[in-house]
Amino acid sequence: MSETIVTETLPSHQTQRRVMTRPSADGLIRMVNVWRTYQMGEEQVHALQGVSFTITPGEYVTIIGPSGSGKSTMMNLIGCLDTPTQGQYWLKGKLVSDMDDDELAYIRNQDIGFVFQLFNLLPRASALHNVELPLIYAGVPTQERLERARHALEIVDLGDRMNHRPNELSGGQRQRVAIARALVNNPAILLADEPTGALDTKTGMEIMALFDRLNEQGNTIIIVTHEPAVAEHAQRVIHLRDGGIEREDHR
Repeated sequence: MSETIVTETLPSHQTQRRVMTRPSADGLIRMVNVWRTYQMGEEQVHALQGVSFTITPGEYVTIIGPSGSGKSTMMNLIGCLDTPTQGQYWLKGKLVSDMDDDELAYIRNQDIGFVFQLFNLLPRASALHNVELPLIYAGVPTQERLERARHALEIVDLGDRMNHRPNELSGGQRQRVAIARALVNNPAILLADEPTGALDTKTGMEIMALFDRLNEQGNTIIIVTHEPAVAEHAQRVIHLRDGGIEREDHR
């Protein structure tokens, strides 16, 4: 392990900060003895208990478990929406579990593409503008932003729907817009939370086929789900139960 100084542009300012780095051989993601404990009145609830795993670039992984298994907590940690109570989370060789809020916001914008169950699109904005949003926050110039947003929509087969608003699109098309938005920054990870949960079976299968294709193109994909039919698309399935890893299946 070594300590280095890196200079990165954060959302609103430029700063020089000290971060711990590890060799890239440790994987794209490395969780080491991660716990997440919540204080509920006088009681402590251990949502995650000593979880460890590594995910390498290009992997297609699903995290599955029943309600209360810790999968939502795990998604929040992977997505840098939360930090461990103890243990370490390394992402691209950086110890993100020790980062402050500004640094985590930067990681979320640059390295993680989120896909949510309910799409989370701006209702009055076009598909193109919805996909542009992460680039606007990153300060990308207008022309480059438009080109990248158009390209992302073409990747998900919505090149002919760029100017449509969400209420003019089907549920499957709205989820494709959300996936394009997740892809537009070329993130290290595409992180999806129940991406077919709001869709009918046929449309859900089409969305999963899109994830399969994106993984074949080299994208690292992590899907959090409670549905076995969704989980079986991945090369690797991590089963959570009672805050720990019950087992892993490999295909």
